[in-house]
Amino acid sequence: MPTVAPLDLEGFCVAAAFVGNVPHFALASGVVHRLDHGQQQVAVHDGLLAVAYDAAGDRLITGGEDGKVCFTGPAGATGELGNAGRKWVTSVAAGPQGAVAWGNGRTATVRFADGKTKTFEHPRSVEGLAFSSKGMRLGVARYNGATLHFPATDGKPTELQWDGSHTAITFSPDGNFVVTTMQENALHGWKLADGKHMRMTGYPAKVKSLSWSAKGRWLASSGAPAAIVWPFQAKDGPMGKAPAELGTRGDSMVTAVACHPTDEIVAIGYRDGMVMAVRIADAREVLLRRPGKGAISSLAWDREGRRAAFGSEAGDCGVIDISA
Repeated sequence: MPTVAPLDLEGFCVAAAFVGNVPHFALASGVVHRLDHGQQQVAVHDGLLAVAYDAAGDRLITGGEDGKVCFTGPAGATGELGNAGRKWVTSVAAGPQGAVAWGNGRTATVRFADGKTKTFEHPRSVEGLAFSSKGMRLGVARYNGATLHFPATDGKPTELQWDGSHTAITFSPDGNFVVTTMQENALHGWKLADGKHMRMTGYPAKVKSLSWSAKGRWLASSGAPAAIVWPFQAKDGPMGKAPAELGTRGDSMVTAVACHPTDEIVAIGYRDGMVMAVRIADAREVLLRRPGKGAISSLAWDREGRRAAFGSEAGDCGVIDISA
């Protein structure tokens, strides 16, 4: 049976993650807590807005209301990577070769491993950022679509158009597809080889959480009373195919999803604080955590896939050990 080690914190948990194999919980207040031989904490921002886990550097990249872009590494080591002055840093991303990116207003900034930076201006505000795992390519979610930059070159960006407000962005692990969340209750995708559109609609609520399966065969999403899991095995992705619906509950919406690092299993967090693990192949369910105080706002697996960290909007966080 899975065991749960609870951690009650004060405030909204923006992100749960494992850094140095230690559970970390980044709160909206700007304090990052970690369970490392007891509870430790470090104040990183005066108001935290965005978090990304940098797998290559094994660190958290964070942006805040204080205009700072910071990292938090193992053992609580922190440092500043950039500063947007008085502007809020509303999105961050971690990329290959030690690169990081952040968005403030209409500007996206890329910082390379050597400390050099490059900025990209956009007609409307930068809403979401993501790097492709294939080459140095940065995706920017914006109003009426997405823009793809190659920060290491001076070439023109690729513009992907679709009417509406796009709020977050992700590349498929193989780099063949881009998917955005929208202000509407929908996802939208593009096949990069030919620009074909993928309309992924039918959600009763906004999609706020996305996660790719280990081999990129599936994309799990929140925004419904089940985890909506889109198939990406075919060359045209999910076009013409219905998604799987996992962990369906009639009385609580899915608010967070996290795919297992090696197996085709999805950890699913719900508005009432429950956490469940569901196998994609046969929809077999295992209860990981009973309902709590607040909606699950973040889920993350450790590298071995033995533990899952969760955070909630009410600050009741914890670690689930499925190997127990």
